[in-house]
Amino acid sequence: MMKPVVSIIMGSTSDLPVMEKAAKILDEFEIPFEINALSAHRTPAEVELFAKGAKDRGIKVVIAAAGMAAHLCGVIASMTTIPVIGVPINASLDGMDALLAIVQMPPGIPVATVGINGAMNAGILAAQMLAVGDERIAQKLVDYKDTLKAKIVKANKELSEVKFKFKTN
Repeated sequence: MMKPVVSIIMGSTSDLPVMEKAAKILDEFEIPFEINALSAHRTPAEVELFAKGAKDRGIKVVIAAAGMAAHLCGVIASMTTIPVIGVPINASLDGMDALLAIVQMPPGIPVATVGINGAMNAGILAAQMLAVGDERIAQKLVDYKDTLKAKIVKANKELSEVKFKFKTN
């Protein structure tokens, strides 16, 4: 049976359409993960139980999503030494409230923060953290980034065939 090494936590299942992008990346890199909904405001005891027990359960990285007041990421980070990646959710104020709440953590409680609704980058960052000690994941990241490069090379080739009267390349 697979044991998760990454935990994806969201304040509400309404965040799933954003957070499934992190799940897809972890799936692609064959990294076992779990997904749970926990709320810093509605289920604080469960958040504490999760955060304090995550390391003993084998979790190595937490990806936490939160919108609006966005306390979930920081609350988890305050209770564990496991790296926490915060994903600000665009739930109000174009997500700026969540972004600022997650990125402006007090000294000693860091939360790595990706862009608003940036769950895909959170998944990649989690993989990069794990790759420090796992050559298999490191190679998958190299391959993944090579495909990104190939897409741009292909796009430029296609752009070279687009014709305009004053286009010079």
